[in-house]
Amino acid sequence: MRLLGVRARSRAEMRDRLTQKGFSPDEVSATIDRLDRWDLLDDEQFAADWVRARHAGSGRGRLALRRELRAKGVDDETISEALAQIDPDREREIAQEIAVKKLAVRGEALGDRDEWNRAYRRLTGVLGRRGFPPEMITSVVGEVLAEAREA
Repeated sequence: MRLLGVRARSRAEMRDRLTQKGFSPDEVSATIDRLDRWDLLDDEQFAADWVRARHAGSGRGRLALRRELRAKGVDDETISEALAQIDPDREREIAQEIAVKKLAVRGEALGDRDEWNRAYRRLTGVLGRRGFPPEMITSVVGEVLAEAREA
């Protein structure tokens, strides 16, 4: 989300950024108050936009999105509300798409136990780094590998 040519930020992120730029605490507070009065800082909207963009555009799962929003200073209640917009079925579809795309071997090669284990570790790592829940990862990777073995 862009606002007046600047990427929108959470309150905490804006406060940190102004402090890092060398503004005094009084100046930072006055600026934050002014931005609030003009409705230019909205943590709820920021979190909702962040989740929507990063989930659909970057293939991030709930856990990664929660971690990213916490790092930006968004409170847990606002994060939970923003994450509630994620459709679990769509999240699973995204995880499957990523796993299929990242699978390097197919067919008979997956009949070899070492090759299957290597593919399993690689795919679970990819999905884990993307922030998908562990139970979803094991299920999706198992299905993708089974389908690829039969192909």
